[in-house]
Amino acid sequence: MTGAASTAVLIVILIFFFLGREALPFFKERGISDLIGTRWMPVSFQKELYGVIPLITGSLVVTVLATIIAIPFGVCGAVYVAEIARRGEKEFLKPFIELLAGIPSVVLGFFGLMVVAPLVKEIFGLGSGMTALTGALLLALMAIPTIMSISEDAITSVPESYKEASLALGASRLETIWKVTVPAARSGIVAAVMLGMGRVIGETMAVMMVTGNAAILTLSPFESVRTMTATIAAEMGEVAFGSVHYAALFCIGLILLAATFGLNVVAQRVLRRK
Repeated sequence: MTGAASTAVLIVILIFFFLGREALPFFKERGISDLIGTRWMPVSFQKELYGVIPLITGSLVVTVLATIIAIPFGVCGAVYVAEIARRGEKEFLKPFIELLAGIPSVVLGFFGLMVVAPLVKEIFGLGSGMTALTGALLLALMAIPTIMSISEDAITSVPESYKEASLALGASRLETIWKVTVPAARSGIVAAVMLGMGRVIGETMAVMMVTGNAAILTLSPFESVRTMTATIAAEMGEVAFGSVHYAALFCIGLILLAATFGLNVVAQRVLRRK
């Protein structure tokens, strides 16, 4: 049983080892200074550039925006399902939440391409709807079920005695929810948000379809960006095996895995807090 439980740990270690082994030639040939540059231009007649900063900022903008959008909907939805909705409403809403989590990302990508991108373009008067904001809206749609489901479990696990004591002291039902129940479930809600961020930062297909794939250094939500995941998906199939470009893509994968791993570790630590 110990061996079975340790399998996941071993797999993660082996994945880190594999990515590090494939990325190592880049550090030997180019060095870390080339990796932290501000231009990603792997194909050039003069000098190839492999700076990942534009890709990191693109991923950061999309992830932060998606999280800001997803948190209110996810937490408020969880509060409604756990504390306000009647039993019939819960049984009706639960399957749709799970269904939303199971929709393939490419389907959401088509929805974003045909519906969300034109709306963003029209509402904000932009030249193109392929922006970081469009990608963030789609990623928020993917993160909401995760945040809602885990937050609901955390809210439901709050002891009934807390709520009864609050109501006995004269607090209204809404005051009890927002001043007693939600703060008591804070650690679980924070963990849900972080796990939702992990879901967002690792998404590939949807962001590749709607963000414009422009590897430029920007923090504006109204400009096209390229994420780390989209770069790997778009270029890995055409790169020469064993080349510097090939190793650079593995460097991106290593950065992405480290970021996702870090978010999950923090989320688990917060989840274990009393």
